[in-house]
Amino acid sequence: MKKALITGITGQDGSYLAELLLEKGVAVYGMVRRTSTEKFERISHLLDKVHLVQGDLTDQSSLDEAIREVKPDEVYNLASQSFVPTSFNQPVHTAEVTALGPVRVLESIRRIKPDTKFYQASSSEMFGNAKEVPQRETTQFHPRSPYAVAKLYAHWITVNYRESYGLYACSGILFNHESPRRGLEFVTRKITHAVARIKLGLSDKLSLGNLEAKRDWGFAGDYVRAIWLMLQQPKPADYVVSTGRSHSVSDFVRIAFAGAGLDWSKYVVQDPKLFRPADVDHLIGDASLARKNLGWEPTVPFEEWVRLMVESDLKLVQDHR
Repeated sequence: MKKALITGITGQDGSYLAELLLEKGVAVYGMVRRTSTEKFERISHLLDKVHLVQGDLTDQSSLDEAIREVKPDEVYNLASQSFVPTSFNQPVHTAEVTALGPVRVLESIRRIKPDTKFYQASSSEMFGNAKEVPQRETTQFHPRSPYAVAKLYAHWITVNYRESYGLYACSGILFNHESPRRGLEFVTRKITHAVARIKLGLSDKLSLGNLEAKRDWGFAGDYVRAIWLMLQQPKPADYVVSTGRSHSVSDFVRIAFAGAGLDWSKYVVQDPKLFRPADVDHLIGDASLARKNLGWEPTVPFEEWVRLMVESDLKLVQDHR
């Protein structure tokens, strides 16, 4: 049986990927950090089906031990310090985890099991102040946050290990992807959770930053399918994964509030303190290569998964009243 090791299995993408791999008949191992409070909500329904191993992206020896123990056929590196605003406050920690973490995993693979296929979770934030629209695999990078800079290092070190050591190592340059499992710190989930609280009379306003920022948003369940497909190809390559459609934060707000039968303009206020020091104005991806080589297409429309998030948060807030 094929074995896969997922770092970041307790996150949004990790949980969806674990479900997909289990459906494919893969033995799934998830690397988790030892913390004072264990957070397994997203994979609680999978705990009897997956194997958890201890490890930390900042600790080389623990990564070596995980690779020796599991002997994985595939490693999906999804773990990182992934919240952009936090990266401005904690740039060194972000570099340690998001930039240097992947090279530690690659070193473990290179020295212990070099036939392992490796996937690195790259990000559209690497394009930043993009020089062309839409962005594709050949677009020049211009990162605009410590998070994006760290992701860019991880992206290029993955290319370097592929070219220098012949590893099967590739990156998915994923544009924003959301779901009901998104963390509450991210703007999409912040919005849908606030909509639920307002609808149920527990709150009366939502403070947001730049409403005109635009993103190419997709559904996380679709995107993990592209991740899996990347490691099933004869040769490794890097791919942009996106919908090719752009929406503003205000678009998201309007649809989310409408999904609960509310007029967003009565509740939303802009707070200058929530603007990023350096924002990314317009990211939209061209996933032509993924469509051609992987046969991948997004299947869940923007409006549908926004409403799914609202419905999920309405139930969540209602259940915890």
